[in-house]
Amino acid sequence: MNRLGRFGSFNTLRNQIFLGFMLVMVIVLALVGFFVYNQVSVLLQNSAERHIQQTAVQAAGKLDASLKQVDTLSAQVSTNATVQRFLTQETEGQPISFSERQSLQQEVRKYEAYATGIRSMEIYTTDYRRLFPLDEGSLESRVPGEWIALADSGQGRLYWFGQDPKEPDLVIALRRIRLIDESFAHGGYLLVRMEKSYFDLTDTSAASDIREAMLLYDQAGHMIASNFHEDVDPAYILEREGETLTLGKEDYISVHKQSAATGWRIVMLTPVDYTTEGISVLRTSILVSGAVGALLFLVFSFILTTMITRPILQLIKAMRGARFGTLKPNKATSSTMEINELNNTYNQMVDSLNELIEVVYQKEIIQSRTELKALQAQINPHFLFNTLEAFYWALEEKGEEELAQVVVAMSGLFRYVINRKDEDEWVTIADELEHAERYLTIMKMRLLDRISWRIEADDRCRKIMIPKLLIQPLVENAILHGVEQKLEPGKVVLRVEPSAQPGYTRISVSDDGPGMDEEALAQLYEAMERGHSESSKGSGVGLANVGRRIGLYYSAEQGGLNALQVESRKGSGTTVSFEIPNDGKGEVR
Repeated sequence: MNRLGRFGSFNTLRNQIFLGFMLVMVIVLALVGFFVYNQVSVLLQNSAERHIQQTAVQAAGKLDASLKQVDTLSAQVSTNATVQRFLTQETEGQPISFSERQSLQQEVRKYEAYATGIRSMEIYTTDYRRLFPLDEGSLESRVPGEWIALADSGQGRLYWFGQDPKEPDLVIALRRIRLIDESFAHGGYLLVRMEKSYFDLTDTSAASDIREAMLLYDQAGHMIASNFHEDVDPAYILEREGETLTLGKEDYISVHKQSAATGWRIVMLTPVDYTTEGISVLRTSILVSGAVGALLFLVFSFILTTMITRPILQLIKAMRGARFGTLKPNKATSSTMEINELNNTYNQMVDSLNELIEVVYQKEIIQSRTELKALQAQINPHFLFNTLEAFYWALEEKGEEELAQVVVAMSGLFRYVINRKDEDEWVTIADELEHAERYLTIMKMRLLDRISWRIEADDRCRKIMIPKLLIQPLVENAILHGVEQKLEPGKVVLRVEPSAQPGYTRISVSDDGPGMDEEALAQLYEAMERGHSESSKGSGVGLANVGRRIGLYYSAEQGGLNALQVESRKGSGTTVSFEIPNDGKGEVR
């Protein structure tokens, strides 16, 4: 009583349930709030990143479209009749005159007038002499030799190199001119010099929505275009794809997109603050929701614990008798529906446990009797084989060779089924055929002249591995439902041959019995699909079992229905066949 007096104010059942509920509530609300906050934050950030990626794709598309315009225009210049004629004349060793170079200049100026951003177009001969403009410069003095080699390898494709080494505010593109009338022979070069302003990508539709900066770099890392408010180190930008960068006093997310036409890289710099917009509002909403939920949970927990603790004590008293090994129903009732349901559930549990104890007791008695009978029924396989061997030698001494052979076949039949190790589940087709032959020998002894049989096996198929006891049940089925259903003699043919499908072997068992009509065949397939194809006449494994085993070993979709094919016509016999892969793998088709 002293102990109850000291701790009664805290250790009451109501207070413990109340405090437990509150603890669970706090943990649940904290976990839910944390999970929701993280998930929604990730969703907001991913949405912003997808928007940035979409903007980068749009910018790359606009860049490729702009480059395509220049490529089309330069292709028109390269295929111009005047340009082709003069370059053909040059390649034939007939230098064009100054007046012809002037007319060439007029032709090229016409094309330049149709495009914006082109500073100039220059035409060079195969030996790098400049034909237009009208000075005496050379291609080697304008661009590095490796650029010329790349243009040669492009076979007439416009090759974008990026910033002009001589004039940093220009971009250079070079293509090899091919002479159409000379089987596309090398005729010279077309050099295109573009203003960097032509590649300004800041007017992309989504750019203004997310306040990102766009930077365009060529293959060498030179900046082609940028709308960033300050100078940045290209190496620092290009080496940190997908990372968060600190530029000035602000953090940016870096997203890169490479142009398929030029290999240039578009870099999107988006302030990190953009991807976290709305997260502070989310955090405030979660905190307010958690506080309101905690207050409501506090009030309702107090009421609930008061309702539970009073009647629960009566149920505890009724349950104390179980600790002494006596399971008796609780006869007490309560005005509370939940407590009454709890009492009823407890009473049902007591009844069920008493019945279960009785069932377990009876099962243990039956199991003991079954194990005793199983021990009494055990037969030593060696004793069986030795007895059959004794029968064989006794028959041999009496000249009963035919019966002796039947005994040998029976001994081999039992040894094949019984004496194999459990893990030796796979055998060769040759082993299965020998087992089937022993079975047919025994059936020949029983049916005499009513049965004849033949085994046709391709030598290439005999060494293929197959699960044990797949063929003999089909032979048994052919005799039981085919040969034995005829008044006149019957025949069974077992064939093993390569399938029409490469890498597979076909195994079939045919009989010349009464066969089946379409209705009976459909019923057989339905029974096989249900897994109950054995008739009352048979005691073997059954077609459904064989089909399921084939499906198990070779991963067929449905064992009996897909693995076994049955062909039968009324009065024309029946053929049951299946196909297996030669390597023991794959699906049966």
